[in-house]
Amino acid sequence: MSTTTGRTDLDLGVDQPRRLSTETKNATKTTEFFVFVAMVVAVILTANFYDGDAGSTGGDPFGATTAMRYVVYLTIAYLVARGLAKSGSHENYSA
Repeated sequence: MSTTTGRTDLDLGVDQPRRLSTETKNATKTTEFFVFVAMVVAVILTANFYDGDAGSTGGDPFGATTAMRYVVYLTIAYLVARGLAKSGSHENYSA
């Protein structure tokens, strides 16, 4: 018959330090997330509504291919910004 000490976590005989902070803020709580979303919407709207001087060159100067390229650039910039933000900042836990 075994006895329990009332602990519900796994006890391996090693005291684990309590984690009192998270790594960073949640991504949706940051301004760079909202700037990213706003810029992606701006690129998509510009690609849909701007046709430039399509009559003289025979095509749309800011089409879907260019818009997708800019969205990819914005995504890469956002991911780099999040990576830099996570590199050393902490957010304290609140009870």
